[in-house]
Amino acid sequence: MSEEAISIEKLQQLITRGPFNRWLNFTVLKSDADGIEVKATWREEWVVNPERRYTHGGILAAIVDTVADYAIAAQLGRPVPTIDVRVDFRKAAMAGDLTAKARVVRMGSQYSTAEAYLYDKDGALVASGRGTYFTAPPK
Repeated sequence: MSEEAISIEKLQQLITRGPFNRWLNFTVLKSDADGIEVKATWREEWVVNPERRYTHGGILAAIVDTVADYAIAAQLGRPVPTIDVRVDFRKAAMAGDLTAKARVVRMGSQYSTAEAYLYDKDGALVASGRGTYFTAPPK
């Protein structure tokens, strides 16, 4: 395991390898020893209620899970499978880009924990969560 996070460019390549993550429009803003920061560019397809125009909770949960995972990936150099994730929804995320900040809570040889915080375009916390990830070396 690396003491330092991988570069923003390398993390951007890793996080956008998968089609779903590309669809979520992730842009890595920061990657250092304290964690990562990622922007998810808002999409009209995220709307769950056309009258109120707020973002579906599944999208918020996916962003929380992904960014927590990639906080670990920034240290390991590879993404890892999710074992468990919990997401707390704080308020409706209205139309607009979202910013997620994540950090590793515990890096273990088999299992690791990371947490993420998701903010709306005005900087208000809309969701947060914590996940457990399988970090054992691949066979």
